[in-house]
Order: sequence, then structure tokens, then C-alpha cells
Amino acid sequence: MKRKTKGTPKKKSSKKRNLGKYKSGLEKTCADLLAESGISFTYETHQYMLVDKFRYPGTYLKSTAKKKELTDRTNAVVLPIKYTPDFVGPDAVWIIETKGYVPSHHDFPMRWKLFLKHLIDSGEPVPALFICKNKSQIEQAIEKIKQLGYGRKGVNKRAARNHVSRGDSTAA
Repeated sequence: MKRKTKGTPKKKSSKKRNLGKYKSGLEKTCADLLAESGISFTYETHQYMLVDKFRYPGTYLKSTAKKKELTDRTNAVVLPIKYTPDFVGPDAVWIIETKGYVPSHHDFPMRWKLFLKHLIDSGEPVPALFICKNKSQIEQAIEKIKQLGYGRKGVNKRAARNHVSRGDSTAA
């Protein structure tokens, strides 16, 4: 049997080095396509608090990654659940979340549902939402953003936003 050796760490591929501030190639592609389309956006700047931190007053014992025994977490602070979308349009009238492969044990589907509920309960007009898994879907989202009137300069954003909050499929 051959022994595994630590050896020298692998160099990052040129693709990884050229991502800049983006965490994936899909995010970089989305940013590039939005910029080429003349659509202004921010990247991972908005954060939504889905569930505030709280204390569980009852008996609460749990195991941790470092200990096999149960640890007493009674009355300890349970951390909040937050969500930071990838790309957000001006005034948060649209949001694009880029997702490549999502393993089945990933928490994103639950966090996304909490985010949708948060948007509905906020009382604010709801943004147009897009979850894109490839370049083609990003292009479709950009076309829809343009159809809704968010990609053109000089458009009345409030009028366009009202169409989304009412569920209209096209802007006036």
C-alpha cells in the first residue's frame, strides 16, 4: 500500500486566481454579465436577519464536534440566522442568488424559505427573485430584469417596483 504524503500544496488554478472578490466562477460570470448589460448592482452587501438570537430557557444538552459527551447549553445564546444574497439591484428591487451544485445536507434550501417568508412578512414590496445555476439562467434573469424596467437608465423605479409587488409580469 502506498503512503500518502503531505508534499507541496497544490497551486490555485488560474481560474481561481482570476475570480477577484467573487467566491465562484458562476458569481464572476453573473457580475460580468450584469456589468455588460449596464445594470447596476451590489455584491454581498445586503444582509437580512431571518431569525434573531435568543436563549432557550429549558434544559438543553447537545454534543459538539470536539466532545463525545453531551454539553449543557441550557440558557445559552442561540445564534441568529442571517442571509446575504449574492447580487442585489438598486433599492433591492431584484435579487440574484447564484447556486451551483448544492449538496443535499446543505442548509441553503431552508435558509431560502426563511428568506421568502421574511420578505412577505416585512410589509415592503417584494423584490423579483432569481436563483441561477448556470450562465444561461443568468442571461434569462437579466432579460427579465430589463423587461421589468430595472436595467434602463431614467426608468421610474417606484412604478417598476409596484409591478413586482403586485405580481405583474411586465412593467408599464
